[in-house]
Amino acid sequence: MTSEPTRPDPAKYVLFDVDGTLIDALSNQRRVWETWATRYGLDPDAVYRVALRTRPMETFAAVAPGRDPRECLAALHELEDEDVRSGVYASFDGAAELLSGLPAQCWALVTSNYEHRVRGRFARTGLPFPGVVVDAAAVDEGKPSPVPYLLAAERLGAVPADCLVIEDAPSGVESGLRAGMTVWGVNAPVAVDGVHRHFGTLREAVPDILAFATGLQRESAG
Repeated sequence: MTSEPTRPDPAKYVLFDVDGTLIDALSNQRRVWETWATRYGLDPDAVYRVALRTRPMETFAAVAPGRDPRECLAALHELEDEDVRSGVYASFDGAAELLSGLPAQCWALVTSNYEHRVRGRFARTGLPFPGVVVDAAAVDEGKPSPVPYLLAAERLGAVPADCLVIEDAPSGVESGLRAGMTVWGVNAPVAVDGVHRHFGTLREAVPDILAFATGLQRESAG
């Protein structure tokens, strides 16, 4: 028998992490932290290992406890802003097709970065920008707290059960799971603990993400 599209499901929403999920910024992040560490006379590799798993203020407390954290943050922000202006960025394969194919008002960005930097990176890579962005300034608790994803759902007018989170990192996966959402992992050779589905690359996930968002999944007729 032939297969036909099912009827669309009620509204579904997709919430994306940014760095490591849509934008390949790993080398940029490493370069910024190495420059920051060198400025403070610290071991760049050691600092970067801490920065990978903590928020900046927590990183400063761990690697430079004797320094004024506000001064440390100002220096980091200066380096990050300069990187947005002059660094080389690329979006992951499939990102442009995916974001352009999503229904309007059904997706958002949830990032531990700041919106002006994310806008700069999206402009540099040509990716479409959504109407809803939850950034580091929008919440007091970052990932792995569920707060960022719950706020994004609220701003979209969605309930958590209707939201799909796309993440690449353990803290983001935990955040989405604690928010009561479906979580798919991308851009990692091994599945992050807890994800409902795993894709080695974003490109592999594109058809399934679009199907989730539109509700036009195909199934075989009896």
